[in-house]
Amino acid sequence: MTALRPTTLRGDRVLLEPLSPAHHDGLVAAARDGELWNLWYTSVPTPEGMRQEIDRRMGLQEKGSMLPFTTRLVDADGGPGRIIGMTTYMNIDQDTPRVEIGSTWNAASAQRTGTNTESKFLLLRHAFDVFACPAVEFRTHWLNHQSREAIERLGAKQDGVLRSHSRTRSGELRDTVVYSILAHEWPMVRENLLHRMRIHS
Repeated sequence: MTALRPTTLRGDRVLLEPLSPAHHDGLVAAARDGELWNLWYTSVPTPEGMRQEIDRRMGLQEKGSMLPFTTRLVDADGGPGRIIGMTTYMNIDQDTPRVEIGSTWNAASAQRTGTNTESKFLLLRHAFDVFACPAVEFRTHWLNHQSREAIERLGAKQDGVLRSHSRTRSGELRDTVVYSILAHEWPMVRENLLHRMRIHS
């Protein structure tokens, strides 16, 4: 087992870099692409709140409970391209070890292009093959059908529903759906993701 620490994960389409305050302007531009903070089912920070969100995620990293990434496109020459969003390992349990993949958002223009599929592939591969997780978890709002369908397409299975689990930004109680992928399921999930990435290539 390898301790989970900041690292760069590289794919053919996306580059996941450890989150940095230097990413602020690029993340603001990505959030403006589709005005994602206006979507009720997401927790995308506003441009004015981006600095605070970066600080929040990096503070959780210092405490060992989160490992946040900035998502970039890969340029034609293989170098780092424009920033398109954020993703994280969260609720990290170093002892089990176990992680949740979440707090993810991508610019509207990058959606349905295969970037999210590759990001999830990179995070899952690192969690299972390097961090040796027996399970990786996903959570989403019960009413966020788009997110639930995307998680299910990964091959994750529903564990259950945490009813009245937390409050949304508007203060309403939220039911949270919990999914997971187990280590013995990873080889099949990996082949499914590789197939989907080939379709987008």
